[in-house]
Parts: sequence; C-alpha cells; structure tokens
Amino acid sequence: MRGLYYEEFEVGHVFEHAVGRTVTEMDNMLFSCLTLNPQPLHIDHAFAAQTEWGKPLVNSLFTLGLMIGISVSDTTLGTTIANLGMTDVKFGKPVFHGDTIRVKTEVVSKRESRSRPDAGIVEFHHRAYNQHGELVAECRRQAFMRKKPKDN
Repeated sequence: MRGLYYEEFEVGHVFEHAVGRTVTEMDNMLFSCLTLNPQPLHIDHAFAAQTEWGKPLVNSLFTLGLMIGISVSDTTLGTTIANLGMTDVKFGKPVFHGDTIRVKTEVVSKRESRSRPDAGIVEFHHRAYNQHGELVAECRRQAFMRKKPKDN
C-alpha cells in the first residue's frame, strides 16, 4: 500500500476513508500528558463533571492529529515530502471517550512546485465525523508531494 503521487490527485475527488477509530480515555490521557497539557477539562473527571459537558473532552489536538492520520494510508503514505501547513482548523462539536471518528478528505487544489521540478503542492480539506454523523473537526492541509519517479 502506498499513497498517491502528485499527478494522481484529482481536484474535487473525495476520499471516504475506510479506517475509523474509537477514541479511548487512555488515548486522551496519554496525549494530554505527553504534550504537557494539564487542562482539567481533559484529564480530571471530577472537574469535567461540573462543566456544561459533564464529562472530559478529548484534547482537540489529538482529534486534529487523528483526523489527518486516518487520511494518510489513502493519500500520502510514503509519497509526501512534508506538510507545509494547516489552516482553517475548526472543531464543530466536542469529542468524548468512546466516540468513533470517520474521515472524508477532498482534494481542493494542486499546483506544481516553483522550486522543485520533482514535486507539487496538494491542498486537502479533511472533515471528521463522530458515530452520529456530526462534524467534529475540519481543516485544510497543504502537503508537499513527490511526483512519480522517472523510469530509468
């Protein structure tokens, strides 16, 4: 399995990624602790129980990373040079322990690199949904992609 090369992306194509992921309490706790984020809304059940949510929220940066990670096997696995940026990051609804995340990715634009003839830039619009079909996160991501290797 590999990702796609720059030439294989078509503007307007939507990937409905087959892999989904149920988020666990351990995911949230480990990610929050590893990133030195002591926000009690993520790691303290007693604190979170007193909020409007009534339970801990999953760290939004975990949600962002998971959303992009789910897309990798269908899009950029082994064919990307680097991420160039993420813009328009939004979190429409909170994610809770036990939610299952599914992702769709649209190819928004692409252009050849001005500095490297062997690469191009592809812009993706990622959207993550929970098990109820509610949009929980989205972002645009610009990826620096390899072109197909030339045959020798």
